Amino acid sequence: MRHSERHRTHRTGWLRAAVLGANDGIVSTASLILGVAATGAGTKAILVAGVASLVAGAMSMAAGEYVSVSSQADTENADLARERTELAEDPKQEHAELTNIYRQRGLSEALASSVATQLMAHDALGAHARDELGISDTLTAKPVQAALASAATFAAGALLPLLVVLLLPAPALMWGVATSSLVFLAGLGAIAARAGGSPVLLSAGRVTFWGALAMALTAGVGALFGVAA
Repeated sequence: MRHSERHRTHRTGWLRAAVLGANDGIVSTASLILGVAATGAGTKAILVAGVASLVAGAMSMAAGEYVSVSSQADTENADLARERTELAEDPKQEHAELTNIYRQRGLSEALASSVATQLMAHDALGAHARDELGISDTLTAKPVQAALASAATFAAGALLPLLVVLLLPAPALMWGVATSSLVFLAGLGAIAARAGGSPVLLSAGRVTFWGALAMALTAGVGALFGVAA
């Protein structure tokens, strides 16, 4: 009988980068818009600040993700190179390591040794990468994928509060941007939860709370500078 299971672990790489990018796009751009608006600046100045936030933020997210995930990939590659050398120089010791791993997971000594023998005959490096190092094709670091996902989703998230600025009259701008951004954040949290299989309300509430805090603090700082000016 065929049994099909739907797992979401394979989504963790791009999902993390995408959610981080969109969240930062909404929060940072909306916060900047509110901070500038609180100083009493005009709509043109607010739009310029928002567009600058979009461009700079998208590039920063892409560069940051690429560098950080590349560092992870470098570490993984170094571990794989070391494991490849150890397999070539001392395959018996590597077999014993793999056997011990399976034995600790509950297999008998004989069965653990048999499993290690068969897996190493099929793909020794793959077996050690997966079971000794915890590196798999599903979870391996993908720098370019993470960078592109973060940049694209940051830009998409940043566009939302900018569109609100274009649509609303100046007197309603601050409340409109704040309210709509919280709605956007709640929606983002819900979408991320559905994609990752986690509780929707918890995810939406968490994202909304931190977004509201960031916007409130930035608006407060902007208001202080506006009064001081």
